Amino acid sequence: MPDIKTLSGRVVAAHGRHYRVALDATGQTRHCYTRGKKTGLAVGDRVLVLPEGQQEGVITQTLPRRNLFYRSDAQRSKLFAANIDQLLLILAAEPVFSDDLLGRALVAAGSAGIDARIVLNKADLPGTAAARQRLAIPEALGVPVLALSALDAAQVQRQLAPLLRNRCTLLLGQSGMGKSTLLNALAPEARAATQSHSEALGAGRHTTTDTRLYVLPGGGDLIDSPGFQAFGLQHLSPHDIEQGFPEFAPAIAQCRFYNCTHRHEPGCGVLAAVADGRIAAERHALYQRILAENEAASRY
Repeated sequence: MPDIKTLSGRVVAAHGRHYRVALDATGQTRHCYTRGKKTGLAVGDRVLVLPEGQQEGVITQTLPRRNLFYRSDAQRSKLFAANIDQLLLILAAEPVFSDDLLGRALVAAGSAGIDARIVLNKADLPGTAAARQRLAIPEALGVPVLALSALDAAQVQRQLAPLLRNRCTLLLGQSGMGKSTLLNALAPEARAATQSHSEALGAGRHTTTDTRLYVLPGGGDLIDSPGFQAFGLQHLSPHDIEQGFPEFAPAIAQCRFYNCTHRHEPGCGVLAAVADGRIAAERHALYQRILAENEAASRY
């Protein structure tokens, strides 16, 4: 049983080692911290808090998670969010998005059992048709793609908001894809926060530097996170990586060897499926890159 002095809540904002926790009992948010250098907390985590004063607290325990979405490389891990229902990836025709980064984010979601959706933003730009063609592979794998313009708030509310209702969604995208504009169209609270931030900096643009959860007016939660330019997956085991490629599953059943790595073995069902077009060569190449990176990192 938890100490009677502690209160339960959810982490709704994170910046470095500082957190905002919304308490279950009152809805009040407290500025909280953890003892020690390593925190390992993410927005969306359920925690126990020992209150200090009127507005602060110490996070004493992290409660069990349903899932955790994050990236990792040799230097550090970036925890995006915990206990989410779906991942919403924001792309655009301009600037050109990275197929590699998109593929890695989808692998991370698949390995964690998290549903993913893609929003192709800036749909009024002439390069949208070509960008949509580049999304044919994830769309064929069952990842829904929605093209819209975040500048059209009515369209966002009509087409996207219903897909977020009563779900906890992580908003993720490379820098410059219009993620903040889309967030502002969905959550008035975010628009106000962006304006205050920009005024404080004396700047007209706002770039997300921390992670924060917003309660959507129509129901559901939206977690906004900083844009990213790299997506390492060094925390994933070879089996986890396989789970991130669901199209491999039918072919794996045909592999001759139970411990097949699907890279060079004779009688490999996955290699046969790549050869005859049942598995996209681009996806298999990504699988090999991730495995090679993780193997190289484990040697150091």
